Amino acid sequence: MRVHVCAVGRLRAGPEKSLIDDYLTRFDRTGRGLGLGPVRVVEVEDKKGGGMAAEAALLDRAIPDGSLICVLDERGTVEKSPDFAARLGGWRDAGRGDLAFVIGGADGIDTALRHRADHALSFGKMVWPHMLVRVMLSEQLYRAASILSGGPYHRT
Repeated sequence: MRVHVCAVGRLRAGPEKSLIDDYLTRFDRTGRGLGLGPVRVVEVEDKKGGGMAAEAALLDRAIPDGSLICVLDERGTVEKSPDFAARLGGWRDAGRGDLAFVIGGADGIDTALRHRADHALSFGKMVWPHMLVRVMLSEQLYRAASILSGGPYHRT
C-alpha cells in the first residue's frame, strides 16, 4: 500500500525536516517487507491567499484517485500506537492501494474535504503546528511498521 502525505506548506531544511526524513526512511525500510510504502510527500502552497477552500482544492489534486483518505484533525479519533498500527495493517489487508494522509495549513482542513475523508486521526486534544504534525505522523508510521513487524522499537 503506497502512502502519501499531502500537506499544506513547504518544509525547509532544519530539524523538523531531518526528523521527518529519518522516520520516513525507517518506515520505507521496515514497511517494504510488510507491503507498506513507499511514502511520497506532496507539499502544496496557496500562493494566492484563498484560505482553506483554496488549500482544499490543492490538496484534493495531490490525493491520488481511489485513495483512502485520512485527515489529521483535532476532532479526529485519538488512538494508541498499537491501534493505529492495526488500522494501517487492516487498510493494507483490505487491498487498499493508496492511503493519503492529509495535513491542512494553519487554519485546518476545509469542512468539505474533512467530510470526504474515510478517517480522521487526532494526535490529542491540543492543536499542533502543521509542521510538527508531519514529524509526529512520520514517527507513528515508522512505529506502526515496527509494531506490525514485531520489531523492538515500540515498548508497552
